[in-house]
Amino acid sequence: MSSIDLRTVDLKAINSMTKYPSIPTYHRLDPRNGGLLEECVEFTGPVTLTEKIDGTNGRIVVLPDGSYLIGSREELLYARGDLIGNPALGIVDALRPVAETVGAAAADERLTVFYLEVYGGKVTAASRNYTGSRQVGHRLFDVAVLDEPAALLDWPAERIAAWRDGGGQRFLSEDDLLGRASVLGLATVPRLDTVAADDLPREVEKMHAYLTDRSPRTLVPLDGPAGAAEGIVLRSADRSVIAKARFQDYERTLKRRTSRR
Repeated sequence: MSSIDLRTVDLKAINSMTKYPSIPTYHRLDPRNGGLLEECVEFTGPVTLTEKIDGTNGRIVVLPDGSYLIGSREELLYARGDLIGNPALGIVDALRPVAETVGAAAADERLTVFYLEVYGGKVTAASRNYTGSRQVGHRLFDVAVLDEPAALLDWPAERIAAWRDGGGQRFLSEDDLLGRASVLGLATVPRLDTVAADDLPREVEKMHAYLTDRSPRTLVPLDGPAGAAEGIVLRSADRSVIAKARFQDYERTLKRRTSRR
């Protein structure tokens, strides 16, 4: 594969091909009012449950030569060697030391993207659930590998977006993700349990109770007492199916149902 030169590459294309895709809610959202419907995502086999941390998505894009880019969910913020980086949400400051480590270790003939949740500080209104002194933390939650990224660079923006949203990115399986994190010394989002798909609640009310039982408080406080968790992310073993379940969606839905009675 030909090298990718940061000085000449189309950064808009790199940005688009490495954005994190949207994750559906476990119970489908009603487009009319944002409430949850009783229809849920179908899983088979073992399902890994991880804590959903209330922060902001950050990504480290490692190019084949070991150089790297740091980005938020929507835009690239910093390239290795930049004198000035975009300070948005403290993502660059939080992830630059990590990028220096993984940039050297992950360099190969592919393009690798590390997706991390950056939380605490002033990142979100829920930061107080993780820190009382505005500390900032990060946890790895996914890794994608693009085997032939150079081939995508000549595609029009619409084609890249369609490829990404259609599942074109190749994500590591649960076992491979944990193995990669271990080798690189990266802390992952907390694993809560692995359960059989048939044991997952299918009703909205029962899923709310399931969340309360499985993840009532965060497992990754940065200092002080642990506050409320945001919810749970559900993944199949090969990561072909993924969904999120957030307390706020279930509480809003059940409150609306109660008010109608």
